[in-house]
Amino acid sequence: MATISSIQESIIEDFEMLDGDMEMTIGYIMELGSKLPDFPEDQRTDENIVKGCQSKVWLHAKLDGDKVVYEADSNTAITKGLVSLLLTILSGQTPDDILNADLFFKERIGMNRFIGTQRSNGFAAMIKQMQIYALALKAKIEA
Repeated sequence: MATISSIQESIIEDFEMLDGDMEMTIGYIMELGSKLPDFPEDQRTDENIVKGCQSKVWLHAKLDGDKVVYEADSNTAITKGLVSLLLTILSGQTPDDILNADLFFKERIGMNRFIGTQRSNGFAAMIKQMQIYALALKAKIEA
């Protein structure tokens, strides 16, 4: 399994190929979101909605051995793409790795240039919710 840092480096390389072109970058993010696996209908519950997002974002986490596996969806294409980036980086990692992750890709791809304050707050809420799930699943492993 690739490390969180190596996955981020790969994402940064992908974004560098877009050469800072805003339209291409937004299109690419939306394309990433369109490739997310279907989110289980039975997980589209109020308790799986990420609080603090302007769009609706459903996020679910489960254990696969000692790894956290996330599933997510959103009702908007850009937000769905943003959550898919987080799933690419964090899903399949251990709870400790998720909790200790330095998510440096945001600055390196210049995310603040193409998402506004509202989406930025929502993105932070998604990260926080993923960390909360990791913490809860870590406790489950250690119990």
